Amino acid sequence: MSTTTRTHVTVPSPIGPLTIVAEDGHIACLYMDAQRHAPEPASLGVPGDPGEQPFAAAASQLKSYFAGQLTEFDLPLAPAGTEFQRRVWAGLRTIPYGETVSYGELARQLGSPSASRAVGLANGRNPIAIVVPCHRVIGSDGSLTGYGGGLDRKRFLLALERDMRIPTS
Repeated sequence: MSTTTRTHVTVPSPIGPLTIVAEDGHIACLYMDAQRHAPEPASLGVPGDPGEQPFAAAASQLKSYFAGQLTEFDLPLAPAGTEFQRRVWAGLRTIPYGETVSYGELARQLGSPSASRAVGLANGRNPIAIVVPCHRVIGSDGSLTGYGGGLDRKRFLLALERDMRIPTS
């Protein structure tokens, strides 16, 4: 019998409501409305208090991100997945703000150059959207390929980061 406590809150954003799910003080999921691979509502747990952690920090950082004031999230994360999925999701967090990589590039960076399809599948199962930036992965030809939150949201997030990116020179 599990003793894990799941709670959730929903916060507004420029791309629609975001549901943040926490387990024992860590962000386990961040879902957009009408997201592919969305969980059953019962799996979100009971409603949480938006003023408590980790929800308050997540909401504040998301607000700063959408305002173009935050380029890297600092939240306690606990995504559930296979070892390979967790490796891919960790790799996603290394993609710099405002930049993109292809599925093949990410597979090579993870030491599995022939695994671009598996990387794509793991990317599509990312349970912590935006914070774990799966939107930064594109097709090898530069095209915007599938995104669990929809291509319009992917375009929005990439444009936000491109427009807010601080020049490094």
